[in-house]
Amino acid sequence: MPNSESRPIDTALVPDFLVPLDPAVFVIAYLIGSVSSAILVSRLRGLADPRSFGSGNPGATNMLRTGDKKAAALTLIGDAGKGAIAVLLAAWAGAEGGSPTTLAMAAIGVFLGHLFPVFFGFKGGKGVATALGVLLALSWPVGLAILGTWLLVFVTTKISSLSALTASALAPLVWFWAHGMDAVFWAVLAMTVLLLIRHHKNIRDLLSGSEAGFGGRKDDKSHRG
Repeated sequence: MPNSESRPIDTALVPDFLVPLDPAVFVIAYLIGSVSSAILVSRLRGLADPRSFGSGNPGATNMLRTGDKKAAALTLIGDAGKGAIAVLLAAWAGAEGGSPTTLAMAAIGVFLGHLFPVFFGFKGGKGVATALGVLLALSWPVGLAILGTWLLVFVTTKISSLSALTASALAPLVWFWAHGMDAVFWAVLAMTVLLLIRHHKNIRDLLSGSEAGFGGRKDDKSHRG
């Protein structure tokens, strides 16, 4: 008869970040991510709620459509900054700069907070700037490589969504090349998948040729950055 005794799960076969070793890190990071820079900046500068115009996305690209470049810059800094802050706090709180599991939990937590902010009815942004801040804090060479990819595609095409999609698709590959398949790799992969899902309308418009870039003649509502 086969041995009926239960066997413990071999955690070596499970990505570390899927094991809830430090839920407090995830919760704190999620709350940090739930602070929407675009909405706060809009209120401080007397602008309309970014969810009510353009693409409806509370992010730096949509804020730029108000014509207030300072508001867009503050939004970009705020979104990237909170991603970096969450990771750096996790690294500071953890032993020896934080384990890969702790850092992965912080990365996923702050990213989900940005996408689904508890403070703003779970209606958040697409996560591009926050993901960049996370990557820069986790590994600045990887972050710079992804930022460089975004800039290269944007300078070439002037399409923000294509730049974000290209850079995010490369992020897991760059991380794997630089650091291997550690816990953070799985977090970066998860962020990439979520970011691609959040850009599903942009992907559809890119495939149909109707996605317009900055300086294009498409109606403003067709811009989905």
